[in-house]
Amino acid sequence: MLKSRQVRMFIGLLLVMLIPAGQGARADQIGPAPAPTERRSLAPTPDDGEIAYVTARVLEQGHYRQHPFDDAYSEKFLQMYLQALDPQRLYFTQADLAEFALYRDRLDNLTLGRRLAADTKPAYRIFNRFLERLDQRVAYVQELLQQEQFTFATDESIVANRKEEPYPVDLAEARHLWRQRLRSEYLQEVIAKYAERQKAARDARKKGTAAGQSTTQTNAVPAPPADVPPEADAAAIVEKLNKRYTRNQHIYHELDQQDVLEFYLTSLAHVYDPHSDYFNPRQADNFAIGMNLSLFGIGAVLQADGEGYCKIADLKPGPASKSGKIKRGDRIVAVAQSNAPPVDVVDMNLNKIVQLVRGPKGSEVRLTMVSADNTSDRWEVTLIREEIKLDDQAAKAKIIDLPDAAGNIVRIGIIDLPSFYVPMDLGRNSHSTDKDNDAHYTSRDVARLLTKLKAEKVQGIILDLRRNGGGSLEECVKLTGLFIKDGPVVQVRGPGGDPFIDKDDDRSLLYDGPLIVLTSRFSASASEILAGALQDYNRALIVGDLSTHGKGTVQQLNPLRMFISEADMTNNPGTLKITKAKFYRASGASTQLKGVSSDIVLPSKLNYAKDIGEAALENALPWDVIRSARYEKFNLVQPYLAELLAQSSQRLSTNQEYIYIREDIEQFRKAQAANSVSLNEQQRIQEWEEDDARQRARDRERRARKTTPPTVYELTLKQVDLPGLPPPVAWTNLVNSTVAEDLPPEEFAPDAPPAIDAPLEETQQILLDYIRLLSRTDVALRTPESAP
Repeated sequence: MLKSRQVRMFIGLLLVMLIPAGQGARADQIGPAPAPTERRSLAPTPDDGEIAYVTARVLEQGHYRQHPFDDAYSEKFLQMYLQALDPQRLYFTQADLAEFALYRDRLDNLTLGRRLAADTKPAYRIFNRFLERLDQRVAYVQELLQQEQFTFATDESIVANRKEEPYPVDLAEARHLWRQRLRSEYLQEVIAKYAERQKAARDARKKGTAAGQSTTQTNAVPAPPADVPPEADAAAIVEKLNKRYTRNQHIYHELDQQDVLEFYLTSLAHVYDPHSDYFNPRQADNFAIGMNLSLFGIGAVLQADGEGYCKIADLKPGPASKSGKIKRGDRIVAVAQSNAPPVDVVDMNLNKIVQLVRGPKGSEVRLTMVSADNTSDRWEVTLIREEIKLDDQAAKAKIIDLPDAAGNIVRIGIIDLPSFYVPMDLGRNSHSTDKDNDAHYTSRDVARLLTKLKAEKVQGIILDLRRNGGGSLEECVKLTGLFIKDGPVVQVRGPGGDPFIDKDDDRSLLYDGPLIVLTSRFSASASEILAGALQDYNRALIVGDLSTHGKGTVQQLNPLRMFISEADMTNNPGTLKITKAKFYRASGASTQLKGVSSDIVLPSKLNYAKDIGEAALENALPWDVIRSARYEKFNLVQPYLAELLAQSSQRLSTNQEYIYIREDIEQFRKAQAANSVSLNEQQRIQEWEEDDARQRARDRERRARKTTPPTVYELTLKQVDLPGLPPPVAWTNLVNSTVAEDLPPEEFAPDAPPAIDAPLEETQQILLDYIRLLSRTDVALRTPESAP
């Protein structure tokens, strides 16, 4: 058993970030693809063999499973790599698979044969075959778009999700699948054009009547027939689909050896579990940025514009905005470092452009820009990189003044926490020790928000973790400690031996009032630890989806430089994120696979989604239970849960938003079970009209509700230390009371009804009930007995 300080140092390296299983092409990389005749065949670099060898050895020896990379894992490795490249089984044929079958039980031997001569050629052979099939598909689609007469009068349908379907037998069957997919995409655009015309016709009637025209006048120019797209529409659809396929082709052709090796070695890591990953140097940097909420750059959000250019999508506080020479929409056409010559970035992979623009703090970067309005207007801007804070991804809060059932105004607080972030440096494989006031630590940021909420006399707080995929375990433990006096928060156990109990040792309690944790199926990892701990302590009510995601595993970042001498390799070999241990709640139950169940479950489509949650991921570790730790429970949930459940259930039975949600759930379950999409135009138009009518009826009902909006104050970390509160959020969804006699009211009401977050609104009502129940009793914070 490690000493406490040693374990804390080790735990400091463990990260709990939810990384989706499987790697795909990045959709923000755009531009024209090279012609198939220009396609280059990628081949291994001199460094690939040693990187692959070391990755495999670290997985064998360091992963939680402690499983050798043998023939059985070799076969899974091949399957995972094929799936990573072709998840919908549209490209590789069964003939291709037969050819690749020679690797089925050989990838282990090829990878582990000799350290400096490990063979990664299978990665490139398979990837190059994928590019070949991709080029064939794009060429075939372009041919169809030029020659085919697209009609949709039959009862054909296609399989929506082909993940479990057989691979096409040969190229002829693959072409059949490609044609059907294209027809589905074309029909989707036809329906979209039809929808645009219907909405345009409504807008025309609305404007015409508002200008005093008669209904007859406004209807004099009807929308084009729905079942025959105008020639202009057909041309636009062909152009759009051509660009879509060309853009996707370009995405893959822009990938280099680093990207291929990442696909390949991440596929190997996913054989062990879905949260182990290999990061090439670029992706390792992106991971660190997400944890730090900061980067060194110019303060510009870059975006591919669909025409091969990188444009400025937004400006953050930083060098770009301070220069006064860059505005939203401007395009970057070249990037130069200090005194080096400019590098042309037109048609370049967006990730590569981002890497050129980022750099060390204080270093110079020169951008050649062209105007968004005139490409002949060209200029150069010299900028000095600074640290850019990503404050919009940090914790934030709201204060809401709500009327309760008796009409009294109750002030509550909401803290929105998107992740558990902490300064870190992958180069040193440790958390940063920088404690300057600008550095973002989750526990410190939330403590500031809690202090402000208490100063403004909120009577209860909702901690919103619905979009929180995890992050730093250390920060999670510290944050939990803000709501309990002291005690175990999580148990961490490796593949053998006793668990390490990570505790909150600080007996201070920052907030002891009514607390609800709002979760969803997307709440994962560290957010599940916090929710599970507060539930075990009977400290907070858990509200939300049936359960959280179920990611109860611990990852450690291992820069491969630690295992490779600079004499063997001068380039950065990347980083392996590897699952080292499992989490267990203070009560002993693992959060792995099953997640944390809500005390009060709210109806949600996510409760029925088969492809969301840990159980949907291949090779996930199992759920189990260990001995409970000793801790003292609060008495703040169980005495009130039955009444809170009854009151919420009664509200939900008549709440109009949840009537809509239950209707949507039923439709979702039917569509998920059918797993098919019709290629009949009239049927699809009818489905759209039914959906549109249903949505407009809902919007009309929402606008007609006689509700008084609550008073809402939004708080960011920049505002939290200022005295008082900012002005309340303006309520702009006012209903237009002017309604013509001869047209339905939705023609004149505002296009957007009031924005509604049904789970949050019901959670607010639950909190009001909770506050009322707690105020009636002499609450005993702890039971006489310690648990267990």
